[in-house]
Amino acid sequence: MIRNLLLVLMVLACNLAFSQIKTATLTIEITGLKNSKGNVLIQLADEFEKTIGQQKAKVIDRYCVFQFKNLPFGKYAARVFHDENSNNELDTNLFGIPSEGYGFSNNAKAMFGPPPFKDRLFEINGDKKITIKMN
Repeated sequence: MIRNLLLVLMVLACNLAFSQIKTATLTIEITGLKNSKGNVLIQLADEFEKTIGQQKAKVIDRYCVFQFKNLPFGKYAARVFHDENSNNELDTNLFGIPSEGYGFSNNAKAMFGPPPFKDRLFEINGDKKITIKMN
């Protein structure tokens, strides 16, 4: 009987622990698109630079929006690019400079490559909406 009681208490403790994980919805609005061609691709990473989500959406009226639901509270970073020709790649010119629009969370600026990951991190501790302006 004591063993059964301990088992029940362990199950209740586990349920309580897992029910304490708080989650939120992240909405990311993409602005500054130069045209309505193709798609926008987005990648969301956690604070350890592990990709936790990727999405693709059509551009409508030079605007695009994404949602990531049930994200545990924590720090995240996003990067995005406007795939105008729908080849699923960020096209570059002869010198490696992107010829399609791109952007990062916190509107972090790229200088000779992507901005440092720490500059792109933002915190989620409840539902959140951010805007990324394309370069």
